[in-house]
This record gives sequence, structure tokens and C-alpha cells, in this order.
Amino acid sequence: MRTAERTTRKAQRPKRKAGGVILRIAGRFDVPKSVRDHASFRRWARSPEIPEHARVAFYNRTLWIDPDMEQFYVHNQVKAEVTAVLRPLVKAAGTGRYGTDGMLISNPDLELSTVPDGFYFSFGTFRTGTIREVAGVKNGCVEFEGVPDMILEVVSSSSETKDLVDLRDLYWRAGVKEYWLIDARTEEVSFEVLKSTAGGYVATKRLPGRWLRSDVFQRAFRLVRSQDSVGRPEYTLELR
Repeated sequence: MRTAERTTRKAQRPKRKAGGVILRIAGRFDVPKSVRDHASFRRWARSPEIPEHARVAFYNRTLWIDPDMEQFYVHNQVKAEVTAVLRPLVKAAGTGRYGTDGMLISNPDLELSTVPDGFYFSFGTFRTGTIREVAGVKNGCVEFEGVPDMILEVVSSSSETKDLVDLRDLYWRAGVKEYWLIDARTEEVSFEVLKSTAGGYVATKRLPGRWLRSDVFQRAFRLVRSQDSVGRPEYTLELR
């Protein structure tokens, strides 16, 4: 969850404090006993002690950890396609920054911290302090605190409840204007642009041709799934 590279350290057992308990998740990494609430989770998440690609979150006073490996065709390639389209779009327009997965986003008011599959904030949002940079122990900015304009989550089998129920409510309560939800596990890929209203998120009405209008990006999008030359799923995020 860092923007700067970190030198590889020799694997070693974590030091156990007197009377302490170490929680080991699937033999891959350890959660120290010091992680007891949202504030301590954020300190741990910003420290060099957490694995580089850990998929973790903290919300509703719960530490969420996904020990499963990422699925290539229904998760990795979906978020890669969205990044390949949105990042150049945002950069060319000069309106803000689009961040990929691996960056911690925290909202202290809701005691919420997640590592979304993608997010966007405008420079206007940044200038007002609605979203702020947070530095790590050794590196530069390793976390953003506050509210981005848009968040992307690609649903996996282990994240269904988190993405479809828990975060849908929490992102709305935080004030995220658009929540993009994609589920490529189904026979027909599901792509939704959820817009914030006074009563919660509402799915954007589909335009002819299954296009979805984004007010945040001021463009219309549709996600198309096809097959590559060896018969594997391939995705194209079209825009107009």
C-alpha cells in the first residue's frame, strides 16, 4: 500500500511482546495485537510492517482481511481496463488524479479504511481539503484521508457482502459522489454507476446501447466483454 518502492527484507518471525498475541492470516502475514481500533489499524496500515499487497479494510469496528489470491480474468483484468481508460482521460483533462488499487483511503468520522480497486478526486476536492494526503513512517504519501469523488470496486467471491452491502452504505454516508460497481463473474458482466442522492445510492439509468452517464467525469461509458485469440475473457471500457 505504498507509492514508493521498498527494498526487500529477509523474511523473519515477528517479535512477540510479553503477553502479546499474533494473529496469522493464512500463513501470509501477521496482525499485531496493537491493532485494536480504527486509529491503530491506520498506523499499522501505514507502517512498513504490513505486506505490500495485503487486501485489508476496517469498518463497522471490524478488521476485514481477504486471504484469497486475486482472480486474473474477472478481477485483475477488469480493474486494469478501467485504469487504462480513466487515468489518461483524467490526465488529459487536467481535472484531478485517478488512483489505482493499493492505496489506503480512510474516513475517520466513520472509522472506515479501505483499499479500493480505483478512486478519483478532482483538484477542487483536494484544494478544499475534502481529501488530504497522509505520509507514511518512511515513505511519502501512503494514504488519503477524507472523501474522493469516485470509488471503483470490482466484486470477487470473498468481497460480495463488503462491496455490495457494507461499502455501498458507508461510501454513501461518507459523501462519495459516484460508486462504480463491476461484477464480471456473471454470464453478462454487471456494470453500475451508482450516484449519491439524499436517500442513498441510486443506479444510473441506462441510455440506449447500455451506456451509463457519469456526472463526475462528464462522459458516458459502457463495459464490453469479448474473447481474445485464445478464448479468454477480455474487457473494453468504451467512452463517448
